This record gives sequence, C-alpha cells and structure tokens, in this order.
Amino acid sequence: MDETLLDPLVRAARDELQNPRLLSDRIAVGRALWRELVIGFAAQLGELDLGFTQLAALYVLSGPEGHTIGDLAGEIGRSPSATSRIVSQLVARGYVERGTEAADRRERVLTLTPAGAAILATVDHARADQFLAVVRPLPTTERALVAMGVAALATRAVSARGRLRKATR
Repeated sequence: MDETLLDPLVRAARDELQNPRLLSDRIAVGRALWRELVIGFAAQLGELDLGFTQLAALYVLSGPEGHTIGDLAGEIGRSPSATSRIVSQLVARGYVERGTEAADRRERVLTLTPAGAAILATVDHARADQFLAVVRPLPTTERALVAMGVAALATRAVSARGRLRKATR
C-alpha cells in the first residue's frame, strides 16, 4: 500500500499504535461513530420492541453451548429470577425455547429458535450497514485499512467459541 496516499493523521495513528495510551485517545475520538451506532441501535431495538438485556440474552443463547437460566444469568449479569422473567418474555415471542437436558431431565436448557436467530441477523445487518455507510466515503486506501483492521480483529481477537479474547493486566 502506498502510504503517501494516506491522510497525514492516518499515518500518524499508525505510529501511535505502539503506545496503548495514545491508541486509547484515538479510540475516544471515534465517539461520533460510536454515538451514531448506539443511536441507530437504540432506535432499532425500539422498532423491534426488544430490550437491551433481552437482546444480550439472545446473543448469549446464539452460542454453541446450551444454557440454563443460571448460566444465562451469570452471562448477562442479572439475578436468576430476573433472567427467568426475561426468558419467559422471549419464549412468549417465539425467540427462545425451553427444553430438557438429556443427562438430567430435571434441568431446563434454553435454545435460540429460528425466529430468535432471525432477529439477531436483522440487528447484525443493520449495524453492519450503518458502519459501512460511514466507511464508504473514505478514500480507497483508508477503506482498505479499515477492512484490514476488521479482518485482523475477526481472525485474531475472537476465540474459536466466538468470544472476544481480552488482554490480561
């Protein structure tokens, strides 16, 4: 990539990547992007008549492993009783099913239904479209950098189980 085609601020950011504090400051500058994504996200949740915690539950249940109410409560940071109410709402809407665990028939396992998966796909596509609307006007070389960054995150920052890898302090 011919770096002379990059905006001077973009070239300077490359050098700042080695300093986590400067990178943090650069990310904070992206507040306008984050603001638009959050506002779009909130509007879409309103249109879908879906709460943020309900959406979080759907994302957790979209993973490969089965979850009990207790597992889900731990993942979304809610009490088991509050999580049970959230799950009941999602079951009533057809987004989640309660089933029995093969090893212990007394234990209830939660699974995402095709309708629940469709809601997640709708949310994912809308956020991707919103992000792309911001990226498209960038010059080609800078769009390529964004694409490379997203690809690096997708291949290096996500575990085989679909979870973000986090640095330990």
